[in-house]
Amino acid sequence: MNVAFFGTSAFGAEVLRALVERGRLSITCVVCQPDRPSGRGRELRPQPVAEAALELGLDLRRPEVASDDPPPAEAGVVVAFGQILREPLLSAYPLVNLHPSALPRWRGAAPIERAIMAGDHETAVDVIAVAAELDAGPVLASRPLVIEPDDDAGSLRAKVLEAGVPLIEQALLEHPRPRPQAADGVTYAHKITADDRVLDWTRPATELERRVRALSPHIGTRCRIDGRACLVWRARSSQEGGGRPGRIGPPLRVSCGSGQLEILELQPEGKRRMPAADYLRGLQTPPALAS
Repeated sequence: MNVAFFGTSAFGAEVLRALVERGRLSITCVVCQPDRPSGRGRELRPQPVAEAALELGLDLRRPEVASDDPPPAEAGVVVAFGQILREPLLSAYPLVNLHPSALPRWRGAAPIERAIMAGDHETAVDVIAVAAELDAGPVLASRPLVIEPDDDAGSLRAKVLEAGVPLIEQALLEHPRPRPQAADGVTYAHKITADDRVLDWTRPATELERRVRALSPHIGTRCRIDGRACLVWRARSSQEGGGRPGRIGPPLRVSCGSGQLEILELQPEGKRRMPAADYLRGLQTPPALAS
C-alpha cells in the first residue's frame, strides 16, 4: 500500500522510522509543517519529521496548509502533525491517526502528559479514522497500556511506539470494522503551557511528582532554589515529614502542601543536568528555600 505520512514532532519521526524499517507499508511521501525558528538565535530549523524524511531519502513536502493539496497515495497516516485536517484531504483517501490515549479520554495535543498528571493508572494507544472533529473518529485498532508508578513521558511514549506501529499496519492492511467512540467520558489534553511547568509547593507532593514525570525528559518543570532558577527532571514524593511549603531539608527534600518532594535530578540555569548529589557538592552552604 502506498502511504502518505503526515507528522511533525519527534514522536512522529520515531513512528516514521519504525514504519520504514518494518517495510509493510510503502511511504511514498512525507508531509511536515514548514521549518520554524528555534534556539536562542531563532534560526530556521527543520522539524523532526522533516529531518527523518531527509535521512531516509523520502519525498518531503512542507506546506503551510497541508489539506489544500493532498499528495498522491492510497492512504494516509497522521501522527502528531499539528494541523487540523480539512477538505479536500479528508476525502482524498482513508486517513488513520495514531493517538496515545484511551479515547475518548484525552483527545487533543498532550495526551501522554495529561494522563500522567491526572494520576491515570491505565491508558491505551488507539488508531482511529480521521474525522473533521478533533480526535473523534471511530477506533480501528487499540491496545491498552499500564502506566507504572515510575513511568515518565519518555518511557510511556516508548510503550506507545512499540504497540502503536503494528496497529497502524493492522488498521490499513486488515480493514477492521470501525468502532464508534463513546459519547460520554470525553476529556481534552490541552497543550502544555508555561504555567504547567511551575512547581507550586503549596500543592501535594504526589501531585508535583506526577507533574515532574509528565514533563520529563522533554520539557522539564521549573522552580527556584535559594533564588536560582532550576529545571527539575526527576523527583520522588513522600507523605512523611512536612513543614512550611518550600522549606528544604537534607538531602534535597522540599516541604509541600502535604508531604515532601525529594529532588533527584535537576538542572541549574546555565548548567548541565545533574544528580542532586552533584548539585549539592557544588554549594558552599545547603539550600534552604524553594519557590
